[in-house]
Amino acid sequence: MLLAPEIAVVATALIILLIGAFMSPRTKNVLGYLATLGVFAALVLTVQSLGTEAVMFYNTVSIDALSQFFKLVFLAVALIVSVASIKYNENSDHTEEFYCLVLFATFGMMGVASANDLILLFCAFELASLATFALAGFEKQDARSLEGAMKYFIIGAISSALMLFGISFVYGATGTTRIPAIAENAAFLAQNPIGLVAIVLLIAGFGFKMALVPFHMWAPDAYQGSPSVVSSLLAAGSKKMGFVAAFRVFILALPALQVDWQLAFTILAAVTMTFGNVVAVSQTSVKRMLAYSSLAQAGYIAMAFVVMTPMALTGGIFYTLAHAFMKGGAFIATAAVVWMVTSQKTGDLITPDHLDNFKGLGKKMPLAALSMTVFVFALAGIPPTAGFMAKLLLFSSTIEAGMAWLAVIAVLNSALSLFYYARLVRYMYFLPPDGKKIGMPFQYAAALLIAVAGVLVMGIWSEPFLQWAMDAAQVLA
Repeated sequence: MLLAPEIAVVATALIILLIGAFMSPRTKNVLGYLATLGVFAALVLTVQSLGTEAVMFYNTVSIDALSQFFKLVFLAVALIVSVASIKYNENSDHTEEFYCLVLFATFGMMGVASANDLILLFCAFELASLATFALAGFEKQDARSLEGAMKYFIIGAISSALMLFGISFVYGATGTTRIPAIAENAAFLAQNPIGLVAIVLLIAGFGFKMALVPFHMWAPDAYQGSPSVVSSLLAAGSKKMGFVAAFRVFILALPALQVDWQLAFTILAAVTMTFGNVVAVSQTSVKRMLAYSSLAQAGYIAMAFVVMTPMALTGGIFYTLAHAFMKGGAFIATAAVVWMVTSQKTGDLITPDHLDNFKGLGKKMPLAALSMTVFVFALAGIPPTAGFMAKLLLFSSTIEAGMAWLAVIAVLNSALSLFYYARLVRYMYFLPPDGKKIGMPFQYAAALLIAVAGVLVMGIWSEPFLQWAMDAAQVLA
């Protein structure tokens, strides 16, 4: 029963795929509610199993606080996406395919979180990646969607090859692919140039998944071209898959090479957060702006690999859950605006996520504007949001570890991000609308309310979430 959440997700996907084949497009709307119910059941089962530990299937699957925490992250994102996608897939003939891909992507992410063996980790990675490749190009009539999906697919394939190449070096040096055994036999890697080669390949492979600079080039095009609900899954869920895998591989399996990978993450964190924020300033597409902002957020989380104190690891892990609600909700708010523009045929139809389409959103669609304001201020680290608590933990732990220079870079980048976040808020509230007030579909409204509640609850009543993050960090200690 420790795998009950995974079983619930897979069973829901198979049931949707089976019954969807016999339903008409109009009756397929019920599949979205079924997917939401299955994800919610898996989320409840995961919460109930918190605190349990087990190693199964010949030590290849590890159920611990770290895997359970990241399952919460993935399922929370899947819940938001599945609720919002009910409107996106309304009267679509491909509803069962969409939800099946979303659920199998979620299952793959959950498999990565529990992987205690590099082969299982790679297979789970590929399951999630293949599903998201298809989702990114789901709007087959949109050239931008196909372009983003193709770039995502090609670069994702390269990253998988690099990751597998690095795994092969680790296996050749240690004679095992199981993470605890690698840690016990990593002395040869630390004393041989093959260890440095393995580190470079693994950082490159995981760097693509985490969208760290310079491995980020797929992210802006994929996030902009994908349907906005899929962009939410990619930015808020798929990226965290790379982080939990990196936590397990670098911290648990390769502590003997910590000096090498820690230096690499120091450079990557500083460059990523700076590049992401600087480029986001000039974006006129909100989805591209959120994409580059997501790069910066990845740079902040990567600081946990640099500092490596229990407080820093807690902050980095806590940040992943906070970012899931913040970024996932921001893309859902954008999805609501894209729906408004395309359905009403107003504004910039070529680029429906253009900044001009957000003019006067506070009057046209008040809930979307208010929710987006909460999300962007949380991303900037304004209290009393989850983003503030996450940055407070992460930045203060960096200072306590004697790396004040890195904390200063992070604080300056957070200040810079306020510029383009405040610009978006100005467009929504201080510029005149170009249309009348429009009612938001309740599916988008429900997804936004879930995300807003997560951001505010984690910021105001953060104790239980911090305790879960501390328990997860202890697995890495």
